[in-house]
Amino acid sequence: MTTSEVVSSLCHDHLDTTSVEGAGMSSVTAATYEWLCEEFTDGADETWLCAGFVRELPPQEALRRIHVTPGSLSGSGQGVAAYAAGGGTVLIEYGWARTVYDRTQLLSAGTSAAAMYVNINNDGFTYCVDGRQITTFGLYTYSARKGADPDRLQTDVEDLGMDIDGDQLDFPDDPVSSTLALAARATGVHLPSSRFARPALMGSTDHLYPSAADALGS
Repeated sequence: MTTSEVVSSLCHDHLDTTSVEGAGMSSVTAATYEWLCEEFTDGADETWLCAGFVRELPPQEALRRIHVTPGSLSGSGQGVAAYAAGGGTVLIEYGWARTVYDRTQLLSAGTSAAAMYVNINNDGFTYCVDGRQITTFGLYTYSARKGADPDRLQTDVEDLGMDIDGDQLDFPDDPVSSTLALAARATGVHLPSSRFARPALMGSTDHLYPSAADALGS
């Protein structure tokens, strides 16, 4: 399939903005995104994932906003995949960088965007509306949240069973799946596993991190 054919297919998919099986976003729970968490968890049970949910933007525009040009990934394998999803676009980053997370405010211009990342060293969640960071916190430190309106997602956080007061050592369920569900609820964007299995609009991030790309590609 050519790049233009992928773009055409993704634009058509973008028109489908139905929620999870016709239900409201409140039906999205941690269990809804266990499959995505497992997809990026290795044999040592360590999860490496950076994902962004952007409301009412097609994949090509989402990539443009974070300065990623659609095309093949280079030898380094570093890049971003943009999936047409119900209600917008979901971005999945491949590699060590957190381009999607760090550029969530750019993605949210004129709309809303939520992103999360997790690796063996750190983790985080951020929710932005029209270029403004509304709330941000670590996956295990919701009590230390900050932003223009840090309690904006409080109802959903409580419903998802996250650690509100910092009394728990971690979330009662997997924090990654819970945070993905929170991103979906916050933006109204949902990516089912069936859409993840389809071709995505890909773009390399090597030009954003040239020194690292040279080292990885050598």
